Order: sequence, then structure tokens, then C-alpha cells
Amino acid sequence: MAQIQLNLVVIRSNNIEKSAAFYQRVGLTFIKHQHGSGLEHFASEVGCTTFEIYPSTPETVPTTATRLGFQVTSVDAVIRELEKHGASIISHPSNSAWGRRAIVADPDGHRVELTQPQ
Repeated sequence: MAQIQLNLVVIRSNNIEKSAAFYQRVGLTFIKHQHGSGLEHFASEVGCTTFEIYPSTPETVPTTATRLGFQVTSVDAVIRELEKHGASIISHPSNSAWGRRAIVADPDGHRVELTQPQ
């Protein structure tokens, strides 16, 4: 069986600049990108995966039911930074079977799980 690897995740946002700023506070680095005459969007390389934030349009289906997860160096430090900028904290940092863990909502309401290995 061939090895499979996730290489692309795309979310839609009502305000791509605000969403990119949120994910930058999580630790991602973005470039603005456009494929031909397509919509301008933000793209970040996370390991072997490209994470993109596209603008929502009347023709697109919302992606807010998609739950995202990022492993970070310090869950507590990321949560403090997000709180300073008014992020909605769904579940404050606590220890779990997966390491230190918290859940936040991005500006569009995507649930984002942050984990830190123990």
C-alpha cells in the first residue's frame, strides 16, 4: 500500500487578514498568493502541508465545521498571546492523554485544538 500524506488544507474566512493574524499568533508564517485569475489568499507551509485561507464568497460553502489542530511548543504561551488579542478560548490549557491541550476559536468560528507534547 502506498504511503499517504496530507498536503493541503483550505479554510474560508470572512476576513482573511484577520484570520491570518490569528494563525500567525499560533505560529504560522504566511505569504499572500494567487493562482492565475483566482482569488487572492494566504498560504503557509506547515511541515509537508500547505494551509490556505481563502475569502468566503456567496458561492462557497462555509468551512467552520472543520476542526483544526496544531502542535505548538507552548500551549500556555500561545493562549496568552491569543487572549491579548481577544480570541475566544473554548477550553483553557490542561493536561490530557495527548499532552498539554487547549481549544480556541478563530475569528470565523473554526475550532482550533492546540497541543504540546509532554
